[in-house]
Amino acid sequence: MAKTTNVKNSVTRAAKAATAATAARAEAQLRQASVRITAARVNVLAALLDAPRAFSHQDMQDAFTDMDRVTLYRALDCLIDAGLAHKIAGDDRVFRYSAGTEHAASPDPEVRHHQHGHFKCTRCAKVFCLDSIGEAGLLRDALEESLGKGFQSHDIEFTIKGWCADCAQ
Repeated sequence: MAKTTNVKNSVTRAAKAATAATAARAEAQLRQASVRITAARVNVLAALLDAPRAFSHQDMQDAFTDMDRVTLYRALDCLIDAGLAHKIAGDDRVFRYSAGTEHAASPDPEVRHHQHGHFKCTRCAKVFCLDSIGEAGLLRDALEESLGKGFQSHDIEFTIKGWCADCAQ
């Protein structure tokens, strides 16, 4: 129960920490992606932008108690379609969501795909994006080196499992 409460508190803090500056940044990203701006989309994107890690739909639902499940799903799906967030499939069959703006500005829909890996803590189940080691160019080069010229990736999914800094202590 303490684990669930800690996750809920973490998401709630991220949702409440969405400052005016973060909300403005979320609105600007929605506008740049030519997405209709709604309060739900701004609030969800702002929470994801301020989040230190990926959150499940249930985590988000617990934080946004005034938002119904369908509205939250639609906001998340819209952000994913626009390349502003990404969905991470977990081996526990729970999807987690994270802000994913690294390719959102690209006009090419093929470049907007999810192009990095993740770290999952096997004790607390937190998921973190590995943007720096998952640089798309390096991963594409490794694919070409392993498989030969002509192979093209559009989604990259890899997960390193271990213990996060909090759990390793």
